[in-house]
Amino acid sequence: MSLRADAEDVLTGWTAPTADEEILRKEFLEHLHANDDAMWRECVPGHLTATTAVLSHDGERVLLTLHPKAGMWLPMGGHCERGDTSLEAVALREATEESGIPGLRLLPGPLALDRHLVWCHPPHSRHLDVEYGAVAPAGVEAVISAESLDLRWFPVEEIPDLSDEATRRLARRAREVLRSK
Repeated sequence: MSLRADAEDVLTGWTAPTADEEILRKEFLEHLHANDDAMWRECVPGHLTATTAVLSHDGERVLLTLHPKAGMWLPMGGHCERGDTSLEAVALREATEESGIPGLRLLPGPLALDRHLVWCHPPHSRHLDVEYGAVAPAGVEAVISAESLDLRWFPVEEIPDLSDEATRRLARRAREVLRSK
């Protein structure tokens, strides 16, 4: 199955937990149908991306990156690459690359959808973000990558002001899924 077909299956089969996310789900599907390059960074109006909230093994903390372009504490995430076969694979690859943590375990998802402005095509385009959660093994240490100014663990309920509501929502939802297992 192609990455595009996987994205269509994921979005078609996902039950949005809020009315706003249901609107986004439909808009993401429309974008896929309207743009042959919807999965790739080259798609100027916007492109699908994957983000992952990395939780500590006990679900009490979330690992956030100080994003160099956004200047905010955000979860790991990024663009699809030509070799990716699924949105889950993108989410896990990006989380592993940006956290430096091997052995992350992806939670069933997606957990949320978000659309936000980015700088891929000046003055801006949009990321159509399909969001997941992952759990880090106990006792691991994160390693800052070239894509981050800093990495820190924050209590899920104490994500700093220099973040956004989408990050808080994703971290809470990931913790809820982990606790329900």
